[in-house]
Amino acid sequence: MYYRHMMKELLCLVSLALITAFTVNFFSPKGIALMGDWDTSQGVITAKAKDDVVDHELEIDIIAAREIYLNDKSVFVDARTRELYEEGHIKNAVSLPLYEFEELFEEFMNNYPASLTIVTYCTGRECEDSHHLARYFSEMGYLNIKVYVDGYDEWKEGGYPIEKQ
Repeated sequence: MYYRHMMKELLCLVSLALITAFTVNFFSPKGIALMGDWDTSQGVITAKAKDDVVDHELEIDIIAAREIYLNDKSVFVDARTRELYEEGHIKNAVSLPLYEFEELFEEFMNNYPASLTIVTYCTGRECEDSHHLARYFSEMGYLNIKVYVDGYDEWKEGGYPIEKQ
């Protein structure tokens, strides 16, 4: 009898804790969505937090990236660290590491007008840095922004032009 009473109390406590946790998560601006995008064939994987920057509508594949690359009115922007950029990057891409955006953006803006197509990229589908960079460009007035979802690794494997510093 005593154990039955104790189990009821335990069940009530666990239920109350779960209800409280889900309520706090629901109202928190940094709450975690219960559903995410885990299928890499659909684009960058993401847990879909409320402040998530992944916008699948901006994502392009290697075919579209190559077409844009051949267009003179575009610039590819590497969101990876300076070290990774120097080890190898898409030929003629500009290095603008995500965490150096504020320091480097003014120089970028002076060299590349907002009328250009901006293609951001990083290492691949598991990297969100290119999406963050795309959002920053959008906030700064650039209108034609794409995110090359499979990034440098796929570009290199595809045999497309790369260079090293």
